[in-house]
Amino acid sequence: MRLNQFLAHNIPCSRRAADALIAEGRVKVKHTKATFTTPFSPKDKIFVDGKLLRPKKHEHFSVIVYHKPKGELVSHKDDRGRKAIFDSLDKKFQHFTPIGRLDYASMGLLLLSDSKKVVDTLMHSRLERTYLVKIDGSVTQAMLDAFENGLETTSKEGAHEKSRIESIHIAPMQAMVLKSSRNYSKLKLTLQEGQNRELRRFFGHFKREVLDLKRVSFGFVSLNALPVGKTRYLNAKEYKHLHAFLNQLGEENG
Repeated sequence: MRLNQFLAHNIPCSRRAADALIAEGRVKVKHTKATFTTPFSPKDKIFVDGKLLRPKKHEHFSVIVYHKPKGELVSHKDDRGRKAIFDSLDKKFQHFTPIGRLDYASMGLLLLSDSKKVVDTLMHSRLERTYLVKIDGSVTQAMLDAFENGLETTSKEGAHEKSRIESIHIAPMQAMVLKSSRNYSKLKLTLQEGQNRELRRFFGHFKREVLDLKRVSFGFVSLNALPVGKTRYLNAKEYKHLHAFLNQLGEENG
């Protein structure tokens, strides 16, 4: 983050006004007159017209974890009359927005927030998402190779019936085979991005049906023992990780 951005956010004032303050020598960083290129940290003592600037605290927002059961759409309502997550969530969460999606037949960790900024940032981040997956049939060497190298598929197996996507590229993912047998297999898979029905299409390419799919973690948040259908707020440690992540991105983009 540049010094003028930091000033504009914390005084508050416009970027142009912040530029003027710096140009006029009215800003000091650690008691030294600042220029436009003066390095600084938000933890440094910064003075404007001799007064210590006290940075704003973090934007107030909430994030919850919902253990989504099978048979619920990640939506406010459904034109076909199917149950949606907001039919189950407490009324105080009705204005929250889901961070990503889990399809109707999937279950597990779903994050929701009342901050559009947090939703957009996490949804488009490369934070790892981990899933437990059960498929019919065994795990093949071709699957193991695709886990390591990625996969380009035009197969419609596993895709939504109304999907118009002809071809998708599925990036490499971390895979741990927990059980592999002729009847069924269980795997733990970790992805850095989550396309629509990506795992179902991955296994569909190999003529395998996904019998169960459960997300158990999203970045620094884990489902742990949260019962199906229940919610919880992020704990203090998770909020600390989230704020650090948001601050890091802000500095990189600045």
